[in-house]
Amino acid sequence: MHLEFRHLRTIKAIHDAGGLARAADILHITQSALSHQIKGLEDQAGVELFVRRSKPLKLSAAGMKLLRLAERILPEIEATEEEFRALREGRAGRLHIAIECHACFDWLFPVLEQFRRAWPEIDVDIRPGLAFNALPALEREEVDLVISSDPEQIAGVTFNPLFDYHPTFVAAATNPLAQKPFVVAEDFADQTLITYPVDRGRIDIFTKLLTPARVEPRAHRQVELTAVILMLVASNRGVAVLPDWVLREVKYRPDYVTRPVTEGGLTKRLYAATRTEDATEPFMAHFLRLARTEPVKLQRA
Repeated sequence: MHLEFRHLRTIKAIHDAGGLARAADILHITQSALSHQIKGLEDQAGVELFVRRSKPLKLSAAGMKLLRLAERILPEIEATEEEFRALREGRAGRLHIAIECHACFDWLFPVLEQFRRAWPEIDVDIRPGLAFNALPALEREEVDLVISSDPEQIAGVTFNPLFDYHPTFVAAATNPLAQKPFVVAEDFADQTLITYPVDRGRIDIFTKLLTPARVEPRAHRQVELTAVILMLVASNRGVAVLPDWVLREVKYRPDYVTRPVTEGGLTKRLYAATRTEDATEPFMAHFLRLARTEPVKLQRA
């Protein structure tokens, strides 16, 4: 038996309408074409699907089996068709994000809240890119966007620039380095450096200053939360280097001071890496526009 979706739609339309004429109108076909379709379906099934002498027209026991099948299958087909329409129109899709920037979670959530209101049908998920190799996952289409400050040359991947930030030195007011107008690599040699729990290859102060200068801090302590890092710094249990926008967002300010790293300061840029062909998708382009808003400005919007 060769059963098609149109057969299921026919069975349901006749059951709902109670007659061939009204069912034909619902299906936008002639009554003659509908009768021909029913006969062909009954010939395939080898049984009658309708009790023809009843008014209104009723389904036979075999026809009821097809009706129950139609009532299970057709809603799923209609839902899938709607999903495909939404995809074609750019209203639906997937945005799975991996984050290589440990400090970016607090910045990202307000961006996603604005994005969610504009694109409620987009499937959004966040994976901490620190726990796996995010860029290969982007190439394999396991994620759709990677937040990173370390662009690479990868075929088929575009690093979309978001905004610049300045890694900023933080120390207790009682720390001798607080008296300096700026700090240099050698100043860290007798300090405990407090960082997020990230590999050194992804920590700005190491990649931009300490490693090139071959300077090792006296100790290196890793702490998960920004608030705890600042509490430890304020109690002079170590020093830290954090993005300037992270420090501007802090509502409770313990007793610490900030200084530039090197006389000219350090500058880094945050990127959103996407597969090149995805960057122009309407929802992706909107996310990138929102993400280019500097965190403090976003909080005030």
